Parts: sequence; C-alpha cells; structure tokens
Amino acid sequence: MAAKRKKSPVKKAKAKTKTATKAKTKAKAKRATKQKVKTKAKAKTKLKAKKKVSTSTAVKKKATKAKAKTKAKAKAKTRTKAKAKTKAKAATKTKAKAKTATKAKAKPAAKKAKAKVKSATKTKAKAKPATKSKPTAKATTSKKATATKASRAKATAVPRRTAASAKDAQPASFKPYAPRKNEDYMNEEQRQHFREILMNWKRQLMEEVDRTVNYMKDAAANDPDPADRASQEEEFSLELRTRDRERKLIKKIDNTIDLIDQDDYGYCESCGVEIGIRRLEARPTATQCIDCKTLDEIKEKQILG
Repeated sequence: MAAKRKKSPVKKAKAKTKTATKAKTKAKAKRATKQKVKTKAKAKTKLKAKKKVSTSTAVKKKATKAKAKTKAKAKAKTRTKAKAKTKAKAATKTKAKAKTATKAKAKPAAKKAKAKVKSATKTKAKAKPATKSKPTAKATTSKKATATKASRAKATAVPRRTAASAKDAQPASFKPYAPRKNEDYMNEEQRQHFREILMNWKRQLMEEVDRTVNYMKDAAANDPDPADRASQEEEFSLELRTRDRERKLIKKIDNTIDLIDQDDYGYCESCGVEIGIRRLEARPTATQCIDCKTLDEIKEKQILG
C-alpha cells in the first residue's frame, strides 16, 4: 500500500510541467490583456487628438471664410464709392460744358445782334433825305414805339414792395370818423366804421396776393443767362417774403373783426383803457394803448439790445 501511495517521479515531473505551462499561459493572458488596454488607450488618445485637430481646422476655415467675406464687402464698398465719385465728376464736367456751350452760343448771338443794329443805323443814316419833315415823322414813330414798350412793361410789372413797406402796410384811404359830443365809446356806428376799414384793407391785401401770383406765373421763364435767372429768383423770394408778412397781417385783421363782433374791440389788452379812435384809425389792428405799447417796445430794446 505504501508503495502504491508513493507517486512516481515521472508523474511528479508531468505535474510540474503542467503547472509551469499554466503559469506561462496565465502570464501570457495577462500580458495580452495589458497590451489590449494599452492599445485601446492609445486609440482613444489618437481619436481625441484627431477630433481636436478637425475642430481647430474647421474653426480656422470659418475664420478665413469670414475674413474673405469682409474683404469682399470692403472691396465692393470702395468700388461703389469710386463709381459714385466718377459719376459726380462726370456730372460736374457735363454741367460745366453745358454752361460754357450756352455762354459760347450767347456770345455770337449778341455779336450778331450788335452787327444788325449797326447795319440798321448805317442804312438809316444813308437813307436820310435833305428835307426836314421825314426825320420828325421817324422821331414821332420811335417815341410811339418807346411809349408802347413802356406801357407794356408797366402792364406786366407788379408794384414791388420791400419787407419794411409790407410791415408798415396801411389800409386804403378812408373818411375819418367825426365823433359827436357826449357820444358813447365804441357804439354801433364806430364799430361799423372800423369793420368797413378792416374789410377794405383785407380785400386790398387779397388783390395784391392774386396780382403777385399772376405776375410770377407770367414772368416765370428759364433764362439761359445765370445772372438774369439769379436776379429773377431774388425778386421772387422778396415777393414771397412780403406776401408771407401780409398773410400774417390778414390773420390779425380776422382776429380784430372777431373782437368787433364780440364787443371787445377798442380796449387795451394789458390795462383795459380805451385805445382811442385816432390811434385805431392809424392802426386798426392795435390791441394796446400808446403807453403800454411804448413800455413793451422799451422792454424789447433792453432784452434784444
């Protein structure tokens, strides 16, 4: 039995080899697992690096595209500005050429007119006879022609007013009111008298406005000479300024007519004293007595200097 229990040396050697092979396989398996883990980690790091590189390249591409767009916009703006400048220069050149052309056309026309006048005067001087009756007839005809020209000019022209004359515009001539003894101030007769004055004044201003409108329609012409055009525009501006002042005066006249209808006309707005018939006839739109008006004018001079 003892001999049976004892293992043979061959078996012992086989067992040792088996354990050694098992240990080797285990070690190999551990090494393989370690290598797999390492390769996985390396692959992850490589993927992360690739992702970073791709994101950075995309950002760089976007930045370059944005820069290219801004550069293109700047170039387009500069091109449009240059085109606008060239167009403006071309327009100024064409205007200058047109002006020079009109001046050049006007000069030969003026020379031709002068030459015609000279030739006409020479022919007249040659055609004069020795008798004295014909020159007098020519003189009378020339006087008649000048008189007709002057009458036409007067008919077309409008009596121009300056700004000061429009400011100090006075109503048309009227018969001054003669008050009776112990007559009430601003009775019905006096109110009617001032109402008629104001209505006539308003009618006169409206007729003046219509006359200036017709004159501007008839006289409006595009003169080739810039000096004549400038003088015409200056006359029109003065006329419009005076008409604007008269428009404000018409509003004042309407307000004073309303005061007459309300029985509040003829009394000072600041102190309530009677203004007076003579002052109202001189300035029918007056709303203050002489004393209050002088005080206001003194204050205005002190404030405005």
